[in-house]
Amino acid sequence: MEIKHTAIAGTLESSDIQIILSKVEGTTEIELESAVEKQFGAQIRTLMQTILDQYSITNVKIKAVDKGALDCTIKARLITVIQRATDKENDPDWEVLG
Repeated sequence: MEIKHTAIAGTLESSDIQIILSKVEGTTEIELESAVEKQFGAQIRTLMQTILDQYSITNVKIKAVDKGALDCTIKARLITVIQRATDKENDPDWEVLG
């Protein structure tokens, strides 16, 4: 799937995560700012990379500001930002959403 433009999803409210996704030249980069970085940073990055792999997305930069979001919230926000960045908001990839 091809990223067409930069997109954002989520808020900076407690228990949420704000994710900005943009296309870059080179390897995928995940920049995470989180109060729970030491405890859950690796798990959050792994979850994000797994979702990117499911969508076959490479060469992107994710900037995420985590405010204590659960995995289900992180997944929902990342899927939303991917759909916005690929102009697929009204035509979701149901196989990945399952």
